[in-house]
Amino acid sequence: MLSDRHYKQQLNKELARFGALFDYASIGILVAGQQGEIVLINDFALHQFGYEREMLLGKKVEILIPHHVRQRHVGHREKYNANPQSRPMGIGLDLYAVHKNGNEFPVEISLSHYSNEEGNFVIAYISNITERKKVEERLEKVYSELEKMVEDRTIQLRKALEELEISKEELTVALGKEKELGDLKSRFVSMASHEFRTPLSTILSSAFLVKHYDTDKDQPVRNKHIQRIINNVSLLTDTLNDFLSVGKIEEGKIQVREIEFDIEEHFNTIIQEMQGIMKENQLIDYRHSGEQSLVLDPSLTKHIVMNLLGNAIKFSPSGSQITIETVKTPETFKLVVKDNGIGMSEEDQEHLFERFYRGGNVSNIQGTGLGLHIVQRYTEMMKGSIQCESELNKGTTFTIIFPDNHDNP
Repeated sequence: MLSDRHYKQQLNKELARFGALFDYASIGILVAGQQGEIVLINDFALHQFGYEREMLLGKKVEILIPHHVRQRHVGHREKYNANPQSRPMGIGLDLYAVHKNGNEFPVEISLSHYSNEEGNFVIAYISNITERKKVEERLEKVYSELEKMVEDRTIQLRKALEELEISKEELTVALGKEKELGDLKSRFVSMASHEFRTPLSTILSSAFLVKHYDTDKDQPVRNKHIQRIINNVSLLTDTLNDFLSVGKIEEGKIQVREIEFDIEEHFNTIIQEMQGIMKENQLIDYRHSGEQSLVLDPSLTKHIVMNLLGNAIKFSPSGSQITIETVKTPETFKLVVKDNGIGMSEEDQEHLFERFYRGGNVSNIQGTGLGLHIVQRYTEMMKGSIQCESELNKGTTFTIIFPDNHDNP
């Protein structure tokens, strides 16, 4: 059997260990007597509330509670003491504490209790959740903006579908038979559903994960998921814009508005806007030669370049180079976009500009199959011609030539 001395030594060691757990815990711990007087409080809690220990010991716990709910808390405390039960954190109570300087901050509190020869005591574990609340508020704002954007885009898509339905007769004439029109509508709805499902799932999963990273050291992870939400909202926006653009083109609602603009400045701005979707270590090499000014529709030109450049980025590997060349002569303006990506087969090139068509080697890469169709139609509207040269696994080169029928001042 252990001697009394040895037993006391062991007991003192255990008490020292428990004391260390109390003093160095990374959560606020407070022990109060049955009348609410503070009998123990650890350093972490003192730091949270901004007090020195001697300023709190013996005081009622209501000193740490906002003035407007202190009296009510006395009743809650007395009710709890009459029937004490353990209460874990995260049960949905919206609680606030008050700092020595008077500032209120949100907290989560877990309660437990114990009794000894000195009486009954309550242990409170206090966690400051200010940063988590900030993240939740930011997420609520993102959710609200996302819901509004999805609602607006859904209305636009529904309107586009209604407009396509109204244009049924014209589409029937263009396609030549009713079956082709039915296939077009079916593929349109199917593609829209497929293209929305993946980014919406990513948005929801990222939003769910963000709420689990609520400490300062988790900020990089939070930023990563928030950026994923932003990127996928942009993807939804681009997808809807493609669908809407096709509808407007077919109805003749796109008008060419030609003005004079600086070629290099315009193209450098477009390239800068595309940086956010580039893969790791991808490089865009832009070169211009000839005259600086061009008279053309800058908006349609931007759509053409963004579609071609977006495809080059999407279908090229990380670390690859994409080349853009513009040449302005008195007679023509030439645009060349060249990549070293996956390329296309000869069979795919025969259907390249068809609506909804996608190559056989891009099934695992997101896309609507509308981008090149839009590029071709915009090119034709500005009286230009487009040519594609490609080989599987050896890249693709698009060349567009616009005639210059304007006399620059």
